[in-house]
Amino acid sequence: MKLENNWRQKTLENLENDYWGNPDYDSHLVRRCHELRKLPLDSFTTEDLRIMIGQQISLNYLMPLALEVLTIDLFAEGDFFEGDLLKNVLSIDTDFWNKNKNYWTALNNLIKDRRSEIIAYKFDTTKFDKSVI
Repeated sequence: MKLENNWRQKTLENLENDYWGNPDYDSHLVRRCHELRKLPLDSFTTEDLRIMIGQQISLNYLMPLALEVLTIDLFAEGDFFEGDLLKNVLSIDTDFWNKNKNYWTALNNLIKDRRSEIIAYKFDTTKFDKSVI
């Protein structure tokens, strides 16, 4: 997927031309996901990425941002624990990785020499490793 030059200044609603409206279910997570769809991507924090990627929402737009964060700090921390963004990225369904080999390759390059650290954190890499690349 080719991204527009100014995609980072847009919201997920704008980029996907998909407006969710008000949440049907009243929980903090659901409300936050709805709020984040209205936030310009260049305002996303590590925690915002962790939340949305954990829900597997808008991965085509959020994965490039997550990879940038992980390139700087592989064990970047949202609000829960060191490496929580990486943990959620590694938990993405294999279908996404199979359809987006460029992202798989980029993440694999980041983690290939750091597998022992990832194992020490007890992060599950099964979905990522099972992807057909």
